[in-house]
Amino acid sequence: MDAYDGGSKAPPGPDEPGAAPPSPLAEGRTGVAGLSLPYQIGVAVALAVVAVLVCVQVGMVFLHVAPSNTVTKQHGGAIDDWIYPEFEQNWKLFAPNPLQQNIAVQVRAQVATGDGGTRTTGWYDLSAQDGRAIDGNLLPSHTQQNELRRAWDFFVATHDGQNRPVGLRGSLSETYLRRIVTLRLERDDVAGKGGAVELVQIRSRTTNVKPPKWSDETVSDRPVYRVLPWWSLPKNSESTVATAAGADRAAGSAQ
Repeated sequence: MDAYDGGSKAPPGPDEPGAAPPSPLAEGRTGVAGLSLPYQIGVAVALAVVAVLVCVQVGMVFLHVAPSNTVTKQHGGAIDDWIYPEFEQNWKLFAPNPLQQNIAVQVRAQVATGDGGTRTTGWYDLSAQDGRAIDGNLLPSHTQQNELRRAWDFFVATHDGQNRPVGLRGSLSETYLRRIVTLRLERDDVAGKGGAVELVQIRSRTTNVKPPKWSDETVSDRPVYRVLPWWSLPKNSESTVATAAGADRAAGSAQ
């Protein structure tokens, strides 16, 4: 007689058809979950240490290759100690480095009046005019954003500290810059009725960007001026336009 006589059919075995799958808890655990609690704690600590080291490395490399700033000036020694010699980098993150100065291009003119006399205008801040045109404009034009700035950069790159041209593109950059400021003066009708612009003079006004309030860094707030000599306007306007067109292309390739 069978030992099972409960009057009902015996439950199927684990290998028989219709048997329920074994519970996952019944199977052996694998990976970190299969380790004992002390080992799990050890693995978690090791992963945390690795994550911290990776974050520190990324931050140190970023500060090392970034332009000079308040953090690197105060903690440059610690950053260098971390980077050299194992992690030395020979490249820079930003090319060129972002400016930490505000540069405004200004112009004034000598105007021949209708009665035969001359007068000198005040300084017109052309960069401020571009800034007002861009402020609040969702789609500012390329000329408002870059024309004057690139023309000045083109001039500075092709002239020495005494404003003497260096290389063949020096005179071309002068023509380009003179054309831009002349068109701006004509647009604003600086000469007035019966007058004519005879000479123009350009200068730049450079001021340092103020450091953040939490920084101990101090910079001069006094503006620095670079004043160019007076330039006469050529009589042949067609030649000026043709030469300036070449300057447009040269300035674009210089950027």
